[in-house]
Amino acid sequence: MSQRIDYNQIAPAGVKTLGGVYGYIMQSGLPAELVELVYLRISQINNCAYCLDLHTRDLIRRGVATEKLALVQAWREAGALFSERERAALAWAESVTLVAATGVPDEAFEAARAQFDEKELVDLTLAISLMNAFNRMAISFRNPPQGAIAK
Repeated sequence: MSQRIDYNQIAPAGVKTLGGVYGYIMQSGLPAELVELVYLRISQINNCAYCLDLHTRDLIRRGVATEKLALVQAWREAGALFSERERAALAWAESVTLVAATGVPDEAFEAARAQFDEKELVDLTLAISLMNAFNRMAISFRNPPQGAIAK
């Protein structure tokens, strides 16, 4: 796979704007590990190799256990490995990411509201939307994952 367009070079102001949203999310008060788990799950759903590599590396740097990383895509079956709050965030991320199929039903909203206050839920949804945008950029323009770049 070769990169189609280096969007960082072609539209740096646009990418910088997305980076500003990322900065907002990271200072929003949501735990960074929770946000990174959500980013990883969204990237799994969208099959974004670049983002899978990036967020896996970020979670490893944060000290997340290998067992937890290995089970992000099967979090429902992972028992107590994921907290109730993480489970709610991952469920919300899946529903919002798959909006065309799910319609983000009331029960998904109520489950998320049981764990997050209104601001947290809006911030989490901004994070989900941002990662979906980043996934679409990386996939569309074939941004290679760091681990796949020849050294």
